Amino acid sequence: MKPLVLICSQDVEFYLFLSHILGVDGFACEPADSMEEALALADERELQAVVLDCGPASASGATLCARLKGEPRTGGLPVIALIAPGAENQHLDLLKAGIDESFVRPIAPAKLIDCLRTKLALPKPGSNGIENGNWLCCGSLEMKLDAHRVRGNGHDIHLGPIEFNLLRHLLEAPGKVFSRDELIDAAWPNNIHIGARTVDVHISRIRKALKTASPGSVIRTVRSAGYSLDIPDG
Repeated sequence: MKPLVLICSQDVEFYLFLSHILGVDGFACEPADSMEEALALADERELQAVVLDCGPASASGATLCARLKGEPRTGGLPVIALIAPGAENQHLDLLKAGIDESFVRPIAPAKLIDCLRTKLALPKPGSNGIENGNWLCCGSLEMKLDAHRVRGNGHDIHLGPIEFNLLRHLLEAPGKVFSRDELIDAAWPNNIHIGARTVDVHISRIRKALKTASPGSVIRTVRSAGYSLDIPDG
């Protein structure tokens, strides 16, 4: 069974972003947009951890942390705070409330995942197959799966989670043409409706990133079929 993480956030896009990252790494996620909903879910569900999205306009993170830590059923749950820029003054209140770990956003996805795995004493992925921490490579383009890291000609390429998963799918089979539907299945959660135009937008972002750091890496548009990552000559 996947470890269940409660994500407390009033930002729907941030929840989707975070739940997708954690879902790719083997976690299940449950949303809560208020303290009351979070406490109810903590009482009903078998949670393994809680992530608090602490925005500048809300000071409820410390209160929720204190409530969770004060209940016998949830007192042992690891609680991690992601503090938005401008809300750094919440650090002290969170510490007093018993927070287990806190980070100021933006945070590298791998850092949060490593923190969750450490707090939950989970093994790191990589016992076999493609999830063994090795680099996927095509020409000068390299991707390290467990670190969510991409490099081109030795330079880091910064991609969002959707772009990372799209590029990963292309890198796993260079030269193969993937339809937009196949790319949607590979990069987005199942419960979100995505149109073909959205795929085009994200591919355009990847191309822009590659053009700067890895100009020899080309994502080819195959008319009426989809996209393919070209295999460099030589």
